[in-house]
Amino acid sequence: MDHLNRRRFMQLVGLGALGAAGTTALTACGGGSGGNSIRYAWWGDTVRQQKYTAALEAFAQQNPGVEVRPEFADYDAFQERITVQTAGRDVPDVFWIPSPHVMSYHDAGLYRRLDDIPSLDLSAFSAAQLDSFKIDGELNTLPRSVLTAAVRFNQTFLDEAGAQLPADDAQNWTWDRLSEFLIDYSRDAPPGRKGIHYNAQTDLCFEAWLRQHGQDLWTADGRMGFDAAALAGWFEWWEVLRRAGAATNLSEQEGAQPEWPVVGDKVLVTFGNSNHIADEAPMFPDYEFGLRPMPVLPDAAAGHRFGYLSRIAVYQGIDDESVDLAGRLVQFNINDPQMLQLVGLSVGAPANPAMLRAAYDVANEDEKKMLAVVERELAEEQKPRYEAPAGSGTWRSIMTRGVEEVALERASVSDAAARVIADIDRELGQAS
Repeated sequence: MDHLNRRRFMQLVGLGALGAAGTTALTACGGGSGGNSIRYAWWGDTVRQQKYTAALEAFAQQNPGVEVRPEFADYDAFQERITVQTAGRDVPDVFWIPSPHVMSYHDAGLYRRLDDIPSLDLSAFSAAQLDSFKIDGELNTLPRSVLTAAVRFNQTFLDEAGAQLPADDAQNWTWDRLSEFLIDYSRDAPPGRKGIHYNAQTDLCFEAWLRQHGQDLWTADGRMGFDAAALAGWFEWWEVLRRAGAATNLSEQEGAQPEWPVVGDKVLVTFGNSNHIADEAPMFPDYEFGLRPMPVLPDAAAGHRFGYLSRIAVYQGIDDESVDLAGRLVQFNINDPQMLQLVGLSVGAPANPAMLRAAYDVANEDEKKMLAVVERELAEEQKPRYEAPAGSGTWRSIMTRGVEEVALERASVSDAAARVIADIDRELGQAS
């Protein structure tokens, strides 16, 4: 870590105490793998661990004499571990990038340039796509998958009620029409069931709201791209539903960040990421689920559509003799149909256009719905989207506190929105 000291990096990722405690124990230099051995780090649940372990074994079989050393953890533990590894210059050779830390890791100098690795074939991507993947003008990460904001709905519940969602067109699939429908549905719903669970902290859906209003989550220069009025409008959309009895309250859903098993049989609609249907629909096998893009304002800003790129990188301190192998491993992740067959689509749709088409051959019915929504979103005009700046890693916690204040009626919508804005701005100021 040449241009960012260790303690400063810990502050940027919000793990100062942990990082300071762990720096003395980690003293290895570089990726530390050697030419025939490579370290690969990712996160997820036990099912994902098993699937990716099998995929890495398949990669090793394709490359005789190669050893892949897996480093797996759940999402929070992954971030803590890689932070300590960064401080000790012991970063895995190939690693996934958590969304809050794309720019923090970049500022720490973790990413190696990718477009000079002969074993990594980038020909499936257009020049425009490759340009959109760049950070500060350099192709130093690649998307292993793409996600979009989406509305998931329980088609079984709709059929039981003899109801239909507003038509999926520009005139009817709007925020106001959806709100009205959810309120009407909830009036006659069976006991214990409501239109939607209170999920105002979901970041991609909030970002869709902002972009339709002509604002952004983050700006090109690493600042907040939205104001208190846009945030208050978002809070108020949810509050209309809660006050009308169309959204679960925080008690009914056990907090502001409910687990799907808690709410899955209580609500008709949920907001979330497009890929969530892959893991969450099977939890309720008796129900059929559908998926749509987010509702749209009648006067939505041009280019509001977007996809979130879930990125993978090669460590800049990797041993020179391991670069070719790292390229082959990234190649396997983003270009090889066997990888897709082994790991499935729980991490999202492939960003590689050829792999996206191939994904339909291995996808189940729920995953095909996800692929269709992503393709539809990506086919539309999109203005640039900017990654979360260094030092913004706690913004989701700040947002969740604001959601709780509003939903529990501890603060007005306007006061909570102003406080969230001020707190995020303060965090960014401390990081600058």
